Amino acid sequence: MEKNFSLSTESGHLPAHFRMGFLGAGQLAKMSALKAYELGIQVAGYSDRADSEPMHHLCPNMFTGSFDDVDAMIEFAKTCDLITLENEFIDSDILQKVQKESGTPIYPSPESFAKIENKSIEKKTFEQAGIPVTPYKLIQSKEDLLSFGQEHGWPFILKSSKGGYDGYGNAKVDDINNAWDAFMSLGAKDNREVIAEAFIPFTHELAIQVASNGKEQVVYPCCETIQENHICTAVITPARISSDIQQKAQNYALMAMDALDTRGIVAFEFFLTKDGKLLLNESAPRPHNSGHYSIEGCITSQFENHVRAVLGLELGSTKLTKPAAVMINLLGTHTRDAVAEIPKSTLETEHAHLHMYGKLQSKIGRKMGHFTLLGEDTDKVFETALLLTDPIQI
Repeated sequence: MEKNFSLSTESGHLPAHFRMGFLGAGQLAKMSALKAYELGIQVAGYSDRADSEPMHHLCPNMFTGSFDDVDAMIEFAKTCDLITLENEFIDSDILQKVQKESGTPIYPSPESFAKIENKSIEKKTFEQAGIPVTPYKLIQSKEDLLSFGQEHGWPFILKSSKGGYDGYGNAKVDDINNAWDAFMSLGAKDNREVIAEAFIPFTHELAIQVASNGKEQVVYPCCETIQENHICTAVITPARISSDIQQKAQNYALMAMDALDTRGIVAFEFFLTKDGKLLLNESAPRPHNSGHYSIEGCITSQFENHVRAVLGLELGSTKLTKPAAVMINLLGTHTRDAVAEIPKSTLETEHAHLHMYGKLQSKIGRKMGHFTLLGEDTDKVFETALLLTDPIQI
């Protein structure tokens, strides 16, 4: 029997015994859990690692197991009143079994998650909703690679249909020989789906978060993401584009959220092409790196609105607290036991906010924390944030 999970501010009840579970235990779960704790909600986490993830340092109710182990996840879910996701690496049929056998609701729902659980399905979902997407093709043979290159030009991008992130699981290919090698290494030899995406000449990469509690939606400002080697290094809010384009991107994000028909927060990433078109590239059914600026930069952060949304509570304002908010990802600069070396000037700066995730091991390029700076002028805040974070060693 399904548990009674819906809370409401109208009832005035936030039961202290209510427990929210997270599938995943990294920094996204940790920052969401902090907001759940502020509401007096208990938290539990399920991790496929024994003791090294950020949430382990925060949460006493931790479970360890594989994300392929349905029985273990069912037992975890039985200890919770509601489950939400930190990543999208789980299969929707597994989520369906966990929800059915445990009686614990999962958000995003397994049915909604199934609409975007891999990149091929995701593209079709948003195409059918009338949203322009990056040109793509499911690749099954060398002939598919050749025909895609002939139609959309070389180079193009190959991606694992499921599981890629931060540069992992994708490759830029220039000819049929390295395209075939990449196709095999990205999973084809193990019967995993690989898709091709056209290489888009773009001027900006944009991101927007939308939260829905099942009754209402709120949309966050259109932000600009700066990428290096497929890793987001900075987020600038609002994006340095026209207000008309910002509004159009927000409208597409709301259309995409309607297509998913779920509760929680979902992030949508767009390309703005050189000829002024917006293309929806990817989505993430959870809080997202592009929304970290919102912790201090918005009246209600993406993490608080995610918790409110999945609990069915009223949603908070997404307005900026200052005209400009810039977030710099703090990436590992050494491979070593993590030690954050932060200059005094960085900590002393007004409207500056440092977040370290508590990861025990640093690796070059690994996301170890982030730094947010608020101010009046977007370009000036971005320039200052880069100067303040450049000396940081982790």
